[in-house]
Amino acid sequence: MKFGSGDVDPSQSFGGGSPARSGTASTPVPNQVTFSRRELNRIFDLYGRKVAAGEWRDYAIDFLKDRAVFSVFRRSSEVPLYRIEKDPKLARKQGAYSVISATGLIVRRGHELDRVLRSIDVSLSVVAS
Repeated sequence: MKFGSGDVDPSQSFGGGSPARSGTASTPVPNQVTFSRRELNRIFDLYGRKVAAGEWRDYAIDFLKDRAVFSVFRRSSEVPLYRIEKDPKLARKQGAYSVISATGLIVRRGHELDRVLRSIDVSLSVVAS
C-alpha cells in the first residue's frame, strides 16, 4: 500500500508517541479530512456494542491530509482489526467509506457509512425450532 507525500500508514506503531502534527490546538490544520459528528456517532455506536460484547478493546482516530481513519483493536499492542476510512477523493467513484481488515483486504466500500459498517456489524439472531 502506498501513501502520499508525508502520509503514514495509520496501522503503524509509533513507539508510544504520536506523529507530529502541524499547527496548534488553537489553529486548525488546513486541508484535513475529518469525520462529521453524525459519522462519529454511528461509528461509536458500533464500537460501544463491540466493546460490550468483548470483541474490541481500543481505538485510534487519524485525520490525515487525504483521508480520515478510525482503527479498532482487540488489544492496543496489536495491529488494528479493522480500519474504517473516509476518502473524499473516491466519493464519486467507489464511495468515500471503506472498511479494511487487518490483512489489508477491503471488506466493503460504499457511498453510505451505515451500509459499509453493516459488513462488520454482524448481529446474531436466534432461530427457534
